[in-house]
Amino acid sequence: MTLNADAHALLRLIAQSPKPVAASDFFYTIHPANFQPSAAEEDPRRVAWQEKQFALYKAMINLHDDGLIRTVHPANGERPDLVEATEAGHAALN
Repeated sequence: MTLNADAHALLRLIAQSPKPVAASDFFYTIHPANFQPSAAEEDPRRVAWQEKQFALYKAMINLHDDGLIRTVHPANGERPDLVEATEAGHAALN
């Protein structure tokens, strides 16, 4: 299975975690904001960053659908799903 760069980075960070994690916690690590918080909503850098964040959500869903991560603790209204890498996920990194 071939993973794109975002999916690979996300899976690697999830797999390195010693306990189940919210995958979205890594989104800012993978694609940090490169604009000031005061930047206008239509600032091209903000728009590009938002698109990268949406792509990471898609990557997370694909990792789950492909059996590379699994939900250990479903979202409960106070926190998102907590996930971990599966054996297949660890194998995909090697």
